Amino acid sequence: MSEEELQKLVDELHYYVTDNYPLSTMTDEELEEQIRQLVNRRCQEYSFVSLEQRVIMCEQIFSAIRGFGILDLIMRDDSITEVMINGPKEIFIEKSGKLQKLNKEFENERRLEDVIQKIVGMAGREVNQANPIVDTRLPNGSRVNVVLPPISLKGAIVTIRKFSKTPMTVEQLLKYGSITPEVAHFLEVLVKAKYNIFICGGTGSGKTTFLNAVSNFIPRDERVITIEDSAELQIAQIDNLVSLETRNANASGSGQITIRDLIKSSLRMRPERIIVGEVRGGEALDMLQAMNTGHDGSLSTGHANSTKDMLSRLETMVLQGSAGLPLEAIRQQIASALDIIVHLSRLRDKTRKTMEITEVCGYENGEIVLNPLYVFEEDEESTLKKVSGCLKRTPNKIRNNMKLKLMGFDEEL
Repeated sequence: MSEEELQKLVDELHYYVTDNYPLSTMTDEELEEQIRQLVNRRCQEYSFVSLEQRVIMCEQIFSAIRGFGILDLIMRDDSITEVMINGPKEIFIEKSGKLQKLNKEFENERRLEDVIQKIVGMAGREVNQANPIVDTRLPNGSRVNVVLPPISLKGAIVTIRKFSKTPMTVEQLLKYGSITPEVAHFLEVLVKAKYNIFICGGTGSGKTTFLNAVSNFIPRDERVITIEDSAELQIAQIDNLVSLETRNANASGSGQITIRDLIKSSLRMRPERIIVGEVRGGEALDMLQAMNTGHDGSLSTGHANSTKDMLSRLETMVLQGSAGLPLEAIRQQIASALDIIVHLSRLRDKTRKTMEITEVCGYENGEIVLNPLYVFEEDEESTLKKVSGCLKRTPNKIRNNMKLKLMGFDEEL
């Protein structure tokens, strides 16, 4: 049976099942069995339908009714890292770093919107004409962004950032060439010594993946609170872990819970570390204040083109939430709160690399003082300075530097 004939039969049986079976009273197991029997009966009318094709038909019909339709088949492919749906007739994927269009489509706009409502509903969120933009997640942790018409002119838009089924580790980053062994060891020391680390980079540079990896260095017995727009961090080794997620306002405009709300609430939960998935606006000030009030070892991410640019963006984000603050006070807050900024980038060959590691040394003469520790040159062999000789002893981190000495990092700090 050709692929076109197979798809035509799948659509026919799908409509037959929805019209004739009591779906509301059937369990998933009962529905799967009924579909299997139906497919086997109908396939007897054709000269040859392979066992593999019958299995595919059963999966497609079931997923169209209880799952996400053709999206289920796409999500099963672990080599696909991103899915972009531009209306029901256009589906693009990113595979091995390259974009390509799939020869698949949704039956119609309504079917796509049904899938969207299932995705959004599973995470306890809602999307409609009154609230046409939403960020959410799939049960496997993949990040989902939805934009509905009339905001989108091509129909409903869905963008899915897939995440690995197994949490990212530093060993995998080493395997991919994203970091060097020296950088991995240095980051381990900094995380265990409770330095406040900020990870920045462009879209798709691997910030969340990197954050997942370095979080594995956090000692198992610490209490960690994660704060995200949509929960996607995969932190498995921490016993005392609390994960918090924002909530959009409902149709009447009430009930919204922002990252700022969650950061303030987390301070009353006795956290030893606070991990903010990403800062984009006024919550930057709350994050900095949390880092400055005894919650050393905190981690966060943000969008920027370099470590220096990240400082400028943080200033802008703080002003979004507190426009009356003088710039000098903001810079002093940043210099006091942050210790290390890591910049990631996606290169022309589609690989992701750690481009810079910079120490924030303090505030002098109206400027934040930076100390470059590591710079990756694309055309040269990457080099790491002798880290122990490069770290400067900033006044607010004397205690942490003493911890480094106790850990065996025994050069002058």
